[in-house]
Amino acid sequence: MGRSDCRDFGNRNEELAARYLEGAGFVIFERNFYARKLGEIDIIAQKGGVLHFIEVKSAAAEFDPIYNLTPTKLQRVIRSAQYYLKSKGLDLPYCIDALLIRRGKVELIENVTL
Repeated sequence: MGRSDCRDFGNRNEELAARYLEGAGFVIFERNFYARKLGEIDIIAQKGGVLHFIEVKSAAAEFDPIYNLTPTKLQRVIRSAQYYLKSKGLDLPYCIDALLIRRGKVELIENVTL
């Protein structure tokens, strides 16, 4: 898969993730939020008074996308979430979630930092 193909694959899966979340009652606030020098958060959404910072992971092959969520990536998401809350002046309960896409099937794993 070339760079353009990978980007298209990722964009399609992020769109699938957003539709899944909206169907599950989430309100999406932002997509691809970039926190200066810290990293990117794929989707920021709210449901039931809780802010969800969601990392979308997918894989084109048989490789399970959960293995793409490394401890280093998770730390970047946590720092980016803290930056987002501070920069927006928000004091809300929040969690870090992983949304996995395997062969078109979506699975949301909430509170992956616990």
